Amino acid sequence: MLKGRNGIIFGVANKRSIAFACAQAAAAQGARLILTYQGERLAEGCRELAASLPGGAIALPCDVGSDAALDAAFVAIAAHMPRVDFAVHSIAFAQKEELEGEFVSTTRQGFSVAHEISSYSLTAIAQRLLPLMPEGGALVTMTYLGAVRVVPHYNVMGLAKASLEASVRYLAADLGPRGIRVNAVSAGPIRTLAASGISDFQSVLAVARARAPLRRNTDAAEVADATVFLVSDLSRGITGDVIHVDGGFHITTF
Repeated sequence: MLKGRNGIIFGVANKRSIAFACAQAAAAQGARLILTYQGERLAEGCRELAASLPGGAIALPCDVGSDAALDAAFVAIAAHMPRVDFAVHSIAFAQKEELEGEFVSTTRQGFSVAHEISSYSLTAIAQRLLPLMPEGGALVTMTYLGAVRVVPHYNVMGLAKASLEASVRYLAADLGPRGIRVNAVSAGPIRTLAASGISDFQSVLAVARARAPLRRNTDAAEVADATVFLVSDLSRGITGDVIHVDGGFHITTF
C-alpha cells in the first residue's frame, strides 16, 4: 500500500509505543521512513528500533517544544527526505502531577505545557511539512476519548486532546486545497509508557474491556493498521475526521 512512499513517524519512545507500531505497519507496506525521538536519552533505543524495520529507517532527534530545534530537525529531515508523502504525529505530554487529583487544581504552567507539546506541536510540524509536500500528502495524529468525555485522572490532557482534534479540522480546511489530508485516530486505552503516567490506569483498561462491544482492549497494532489506511490512497476521500479504534467503546453510554 505504501511502496515508494516517504514518511515520518514523530514521537517514537520505545518498542511498545503506538508510534513504533505505526512505523512497523508502514514499513511492512513498503514505506521508506524517518523516525524521530525526543532527547538523547531515547537516541540509542530509537536507532535500534529504526534498524530493526524492513529495509531499515533513519532516526533523528526532534524537540517539538522549541522552534529552533524543530527547524534544525526539519533541515536534517529534508536532507534525507526532500519529498514527504505522509507523517504520523504521536506526541503527547503532561506533567505527572497534573494527572493526579482534581482537574480544578490544574496549574497555569501545567496547562501550557500539555497544550504546547500535545496540541500545538501538530500545527508546528504541519507548517514545516508544507515545503516537503508540494504534491500533497497525509498527516495523522493520535487522540483519545478523553477529548470529548470526562475520563478519571486524564485531566488537562483531555483539554489538550480536544484542542488537538479541533486543530485537525482547521488544518484539514487549510491544507485540503493543497492536496494534504489531515486526520486523527482515537485509540482505546493501551498500556504504553505515556499511559503509565495516568493514575489507576488499570481501572481504565478494565472498564474499556468490560464495556466495549468487542469486550477486549485495543492493541497498538490495530491503531497502526488504521493509521496506514489513513496515510494510504485507500482513504483519499477522508480528511478532517477522527477514526475510533477502541473496540466500539466510544458508542457506549454506560
